[in-house]
Amino acid sequence: MSAVEALPESLAGRTVAVLGGTGPQGRGLARRFAAAGLSVVIGSRSEERAAEAAATLAEAVGGQVTGADNAAAAAAGDIVVVAVPWEGHGELLTELASALAGKVVVDCVNPLGFDKQGAFALAVEEGSAAQQAQAILTDSTVVGAFHNVSAVLLEDPEVASVDTDVLVLGDVREATDLVQDLAGTIPGVRGVFAGRLRNAHQVEALTANLISMNRRYKAHAGVRVTDV
Repeated sequence: MSAVEALPESLAGRTVAVLGGTGPQGRGLARRFAAAGLSVVIGSRSEERAAEAAATLAEAVGGQVTGADNAAAAAAGDIVVVAVPWEGHGELLTELASALAGKVVVDCVNPLGFDKQGAFALAVEEGSAAQQAQAILTDSTVVGAFHNVSAVLLEDPEVASVDTDVLVLGDVREATDLVQDLAGTIPGVRGVFAGRLRNAHQVEALTANLISMNRRYKAHAGVRVTDV
């Protein structure tokens, strides 16, 4: 069975756009989605960088991969993954609100700070990055997911199976089911519903704990949920 045939029905014919697709997390997710047979658009502030990244990825894994600036990528995607730095999160989504209207937007941004003691969670006025996204994108359906997945493992072509669960948060069942299906296209990954969007803060903040684990144990720690 080919990768395309293995896609769940909910994702058939859908295009996934990854905003910030030239950064480590965005590149890693784009790689795995393309390898699964999904049509992928890599978005970046620079159309040229996006096109270069798309060409490299298409050569590496095959499939339909294109590059565009973030605005064009947002317009092209049926499902749009936001993997941009926290510092530019609100500004970018405000600019793209009209292009993202009516779409499922998957926010995987972690508002973190770093100092001599390591990573720590930042306070967000709306409660979390995902809630900020929903406050800005009033005509979109925002789902929080992919916060705790190692970019190193996603990008490594030698890693056949990424051993982790993806915690999926949102207020619309159809959208969270869709994103769980999207997570499941990555070998070894399972999407697990983890509550409404108001619970996204602790999932985003958990990334700071995982970074601390990775530094101590020289690992690429992930999350597994038991008894589900």
